[in-house]
Amino acid sequence: MPVARAPLNPKTSVWHMLAYLLRWEREKNGLSLTQWGKIASAAPSTVSNVEAGRRKIDERQAKIIDRHFRTGGLFELLLWYAQNGHNPDWAQSVTAYETIAQIIRIYQGQIIPGPFQTEDYARALLLASSNVEDVDATLRARMERQAAILERPDPPYVWALLDENVLDDCIGGVEVMQAQLRHLLDLMQRPHISIRIIPRSTGAHIGKDGPFRIISVESRDIAYAGARRGGRLIEMCGEVEQFKLDFDRIGQKAASEDASRVLIERRLEATEWRCSGARAQSALPSTMRRASRWRR
Repeated sequence: MPVARAPLNPKTSVWHMLAYLLRWEREKNGLSLTQWGKIASAAPSTVSNVEAGRRKIDERQAKIIDRHFRTGGLFELLLWYAQNGHNPDWAQSVTAYETIAQIIRIYQGQIIPGPFQTEDYARALLLASSNVEDVDATLRARMERQAAILERPDPPYVWALLDENVLDDCIGGVEVMQAQLRHLLDLMQRPHISIRIIPRSTGAHIGKDGPFRIISVESRDIAYAGARRGGRLIEMCGEVEQFKLDFDRIGQKAASEDASRVLIERRLEATEWRCSGARAQSALPSTMRRASRWRR
């Protein structure tokens, strides 16, 4: 009995339109998955996954499709738009790649990245978000995604570069932030995790443009650039290489793993003072806050 596939909605994204048209062209020409796989040098299961939106074609395959179906470069053009546009399904796509990744490189300058967040820290962020309708469901999904990366039998090597400012925010209160910093220190003991801190004294660096990550799977690298209310998945080789270069340049500014551990330990010791000090300052009238800062 054939497996029923959920129909793709070509109005959702260019990627869905591309997959929809691929299936339409194959069926219009009376080709089976196996027959089309031989033409495109792909397994029938790969063809099925592409048509279902679970995998994506590359430039080579787009050329083969256009040549075989005589579509005048249509699929190459659609692929270009898909690769360069905003993808509403970015979270699902990134998650799928992360579960099979061999290496994940993360740069984050504002918050602790998702794979390293404690549940309470993540909840505090979600409660402050303006575009999360169901906090509990989103939190469960985030924790499941985290486990799929770090707790699987063959976890990827995760290399994170974090701005020092990330350690100073009092997200969720004293206890939540202390637990989060202790969690970072625990993670640093794992052989497949590297966390390095970019000292505040570094000043401006290329990462200030925004957070991003590079996900290395068996045969290629994919980049993801974060943005408010969404993000952009990058699969074009040239642009991915630029992100890898950016990551290396940021890494040159970061402290060593040992020095980074010391920075986190110092922040952990000072967390209660900083958080209580921030609350006291916020409770003062504005004129008194200015005077307090001037005296310091």
